[in-house]
Amino acid sequence: MKQVIVAVVGGKRSGKTTTIETLTRELSGKGYRIAAVKHVPEPNFTIDTERKDTWRYAQAGAKTIVCVSAAEIATIEKNESRNPSFKEILQKGRGCNVIFIEGLKKMVARNKNVQKIVVVKSAEEAVKAKEDYVPILAFAGSYSTEKLNLKIPYVDAFRKPRELAELVEELIKKTN
Repeated sequence: MKQVIVAVVGGKRSGKTTTIETLTRELSGKGYRIAAVKHVPEPNFTIDTERKDTWRYAQAGAKTIVCVSAAEIATIEKNESRNPSFKEILQKGRGCNVIFIEGLKKMVARNKNVQKIVVVKSAEEAVKAKEDYVPILAFAGSYSTEKLNLKIPYVDAFRKPRELAELVEELIKKTN
């Protein structure tokens, strides 16, 4: 199965997370398998909790810790402070039709294999994004880019989530 990779990019508090949440809801409701990747730039961030069993296993030297409950399986992979490659990150979404990415701007900006949905709050952000990102599938967000004649569709992700999901679904159908 070929995957569609879509990065949702934009400034702080522009609506990136909400856009991914909406797209995920729409597409998973149609039976598509979705992976979501969130880059957390804080250098000391950890999903593990100090002194819990999983933390203790890592402290003892485990590089992969799998935590299993009735509703979830979580895998914590310790990576020795190195940044994983884009390929390694995408491997985590194997078996899914779509991988949505929030963050990792430097990895996705000019990557032609990654479609971008740019969530903008102003004309300036839209014009800059057109220079910074290739290819752009659509603009979304609180600012409508329709009057800018950028030759890229604008879809209000908050008011018309189904339309934005249809653009992604078209990519899925073309890819498979």
